[in-house]
Amino acid sequence: MIDTHTHLYDEQFNDDRNAMIQRAIEQGITAMYLPNCDSSTIVGMLEVEKDFPEHCFAMMGLHPCYVKENVNDELAVVQSWLAKRKFAAIGEIGLDYYWDKSFIEPQKMAFRKQMEWALAYDLPIVIHTREAMNDTIELVHEYASQGIRGVFHCFSGSYESAQRIIKMGFYLGIGGVLTYKNAGLQEVVQKIGLEHLVLETDAPYLTPAPFRGKRNESSYTTYVAEKLAELKGVSLAEIEDATNKNAENLFRS
Repeated sequence: MIDTHTHLYDEQFNDDRNAMIQRAIEQGITAMYLPNCDSSTIVGMLEVEKDFPEHCFAMMGLHPCYVKENVNDELAVVQSWLAKRKFAAIGEIGLDYYWDKSFIEPQKMAFRKQMEWALAYDLPIVIHTREAMNDTIELVHEYASQGIRGVFHCFSGSYESAQRIIKMGFYLGIGGVLTYKNAGLQEVVQKIGLEHLVLETDAPYLTPAPFRGKRNESSYTTYVAEKLAELKGVSLAEIEDATNKNAENLFRS
């Protein structure tokens, strides 16, 4: 299986990072894609990629929660790295109105600029959206006709939002929230074809049941896949095949 979104460089893994990644590999997680947050996470992210070059693949981008007064400086760092080397995607990028609404316009500016870079470099985008689904979809729609492609990571929205996203040719990233009984995602996913879904953990966050409340890790992709198989009434092998194909198409790997 492929974990399309995991923060393996996070400080929560400092004590056992290599062992945790090895657990995932032994569990059958063949690829793990690492979203960037800002300039402070780049070194750690690239070290993980260097240590596990056959399994870990870095993205480059500025996360909306890290958009502050120095947004132009941070974007310049992203731009310089995109010019230096190949990345799997531009991400994670998007809009987040949950924590702080004082930087909404700079977030939109940063999102647009990074989508323009994605088109220029022919890279997919990995989207973070929280309490901002409609605005996020509308901004992406501006670029959809130009061929922008990607995934709405950690999707937990409505069926109507899912349909709008799918219509633009984007995938839905499904993670631990799928195992939460009252989240509403199970009912939405049951109406959506497997050809639109990819698996993720967002480790160390959003840990699936039965480990909810504890640190998440990439090996737990299996629990998301098992819940998806149960909801769809298909075998785990069918989930693996479908979501792997989608992830490979997403990242063109």
